[in-house]
Amino acid sequence: MDLKSIKNLISIFENSQLGEMEVESGENGESLRVVLKRNSASAAVQVASVAVPAAAPVAEPAPQLKAETGPSEGVLDYNLVSDIKSPMVGVFYSAPSPESEPFVTRGTKVKKGDTLCIIEAMKLMNEVVAERDGEIVEVLPKSGELVEFGQVLFRIF
Repeated sequence: MDLKSIKNLISIFENSQLGEMEVESGENGESLRVVLKRNSASAAVQVASVAVPAAAPVAEPAPQLKAETGPSEGVLDYNLVSDIKSPMVGVFYSAPSPESEPFVTRGTKVKKGDTLCIIEAMKLMNEVVAERDGEIVEVLPKSGELVEFGQVLFRIF
């Protein structure tokens, strides 16, 4: 893992809502472990890297998500994918009207503040917006479905 890759991981981590991220890489008989943690008081990023001997037992890899489209055109690691959850109970709408195209679909690149969907609660239409820049990896509910508070609506890379 080179310095550019580590800087990229830090950038992704800073733009995410993750509290902690751990990445292990093994190249040329040596292993490198990078641990990123958010300081709860100031939300600053702490970086710690530890060299691990090549013969050390390796933990099972994190679950991976196969994506048809994505920034790396292949397998995405769940550690780099964050969830966008429903802020309330209501009916999920993927488009502003039944005749309109959805706000986002798999592969849509979004910027912080872009509208992702609408949740209708008590006859009020509430927009759910992107909390960070990224790419939509998965849209979980179907338009018109009832969603619960905290239910995952989207996965974003």
